[in-house]
Amino acid sequence: MDNKFAALPRVPLQIATAQAQPVCGDTAANIAKTVELTALAAERGAKLVVFPEKFLSGYEPGLIAGDPARYAFEPLDARLDPLRETCRRHAIAAVVGAATRGAQGLHISSLVVDCRGEDAAPYHKQYLYRSEAQIYRPGTQDCMLELNGWRLALGVCYDSGFPEHARTAAMNGAHAYLVSGLFSVKSGYHQSRIWFPARAFDNTLYVLLSNHVGTTGGWDTCGASAIWSPYGDVIAQASREREEVITASLDPAALADVRERETALADFVARGEAAAGVSVQRLD
Repeated sequence: MDNKFAALPRVPLQIATAQAQPVCGDTAANIAKTVELTALAAERGAKLVVFPEKFLSGYEPGLIAGDPARYAFEPLDARLDPLRETCRRHAIAAVVGAATRGAQGLHISSLVVDCRGEDAAPYHKQYLYRSEAQIYRPGTQDCMLELNGWRLALGVCYDSGFPEHARTAAMNGAHAYLVSGLFSVKSGYHQSRIWFPARAFDNTLYVLLSNHVGTTGGWDTCGASAIWSPYGDVIAQASREREEVITASLDPAALADVRERETALADFVARGEAAAGVSVQRLD
């Protein structure tokens, strides 16, 4: 068995998922909200907090496509300085959903600020809905973060509907799978309660979802951000409608116990299956 798969963290890690309703097109207000909720997560002992998909502008595809210079973010974007300062002051990392733009075009991304208040490389959503593919380019690289010995893989919304995405993360040594999403009242709650327990149990991973509340981009969202154990049980869950920050402790002993009892991932690896390598970015 590959060492990167076998190695387990040694200490617990407190993480948080935040849900709120973004203000359509008001990036300053939405950044201020991330600052507020990041500080709250830190007060509750979290070392990392995750925000919903495209939270910094709202989901708003037409708005973003119409004026990407205003509503999409670039590397080292100065507008994020208040969040960087909050992360540095409270020694907490943040994963924030945003549209980004670069030489290859627009992406749906997770921006990452580490515990020192410095930018890590962003993750770009790889699996796009057909409507998204008309505006955005799919990402081509997985993203693995490391914090206090925990390997944390990132996903954005529809990524989590493809079992291969989380499986590849697990085969690259992930202990947790962190997803920024937009799940709707109409079908999203049903999807999320199938996909996320399955991703957790199949890969013996902790799984986290950060979802919107209220309306954004024409979608009525269902909230219910949550954290699942490596056995697929909900260990923390937010309401369907309120702004909230919830936290959970990732326990290395619990992770080891489930992986000892549920061996599908280990058996898959033992068959000689392999995943492409991934670079790991330290957040502490």
